[in-house]
Amino acid sequence: MPKLAYRDALKQALVDAMREDPDIFIIGEEVGRYGGAYGVTKGLIEEFGAERLVDTPISEPAIIGTAVGAAMAGMRPVAELMYVDFIGMTMDQLCNQAAKIRYMFGGQIGVPMVLRTQGGTGRSAGAQHSQSLEAYVMHTPGLRLAMPGTVYDAYHLLRQALLQPDPVVFIEHKSLYAMTEEVDLSVPPPAWGKAVVRREGRDMVIVTYSRQVHHVMQAAETLSQAGIEVTVIDLRTLNPLDFETIRAEVEKVGRAMVVSEGAMTAGVAAELAARITEECFDYLEDPVVRVAGEDIPISVSVELEKNSVPGPALIEDTVRRMVA
Repeated sequence: MPKLAYRDALKQALVDAMREDPDIFIIGEEVGRYGGAYGVTKGLIEEFGAERLVDTPISEPAIIGTAVGAAMAGMRPVAELMYVDFIGMTMDQLCNQAAKIRYMFGGQIGVPMVLRTQGGTGRSAGAQHSQSLEAYVMHTPGLRLAMPGTVYDAYHLLRQALLQPDPVVFIEHKSLYAMTEEVDLSVPPPAWGKAVVRREGRDMVIVTYSRQVHHVMQAAETLSQAGIEVTVIDLRTLNPLDFETIRAEVEKVGRAMVVSEGAMTAGVAAELAARITEECFDYLEDPVVRVAGEDIPISVSVELEKNSVPGPALIEDTVRRMVA
């Protein structure tokens, strides 16, 4: 199987979709001639032209507002925000308009758009360019949310997102763009909204997504050498949320942990831990534990940044404490 980088899988997904559907176009800052902040759209303007690779002024509200209007008019835009940190400037367009249009129009019209952006730590980009704000999106009814953690999922989740009738926020982790994997993209993907069990174990269930999948898998390998076996669930999408897979695995094992790079307080880990506690209470041997980001701004310091979010060592240590 050929090796493919995460950013190239995303690019291939866009190319394949744009060749199939002339209504798809990409809009954002420097997505055309420059090729995107992380190189995902590099070279696409040569094939599809400036009408389908639309470079915009530096105005996130204008980018998302244009995409919403175009989607309502029958197009299928892919809007790119350089950083998820800027999503706050688009909250009216995204949360009050895109997320609510189908409801407000009684189902007569939708907003079939994809908002591509990136989040997370790992590039020493500072407090205003390193956040994990997926909880903002997950909190808003009407928005779908995909967060691929593998090259295979980067391709297939983006392809699936471009077929949805409602707005999809597609968050790519900035530390994954250069990651390569041997991957056969012709293998059929799981259904949209379906989680994947990456590893089976008897001692602990760990629910996670995006880059933390790799940290959890690394910790699981180390724990296995000590005789501790964990189940690893990669959610792939947070809305739709495949809670049936979570429930089935937790009921088998009886212990659960949620790992997220987002801030601990009122974050994705908090929501998932609460729901596991409510719906799997009779099967739990211990309280559900959250391993998440510190409730602090992200430092530009490499070491401070690294230690402000979960890593393999913290995950491993927490599991050992729970199963001791």
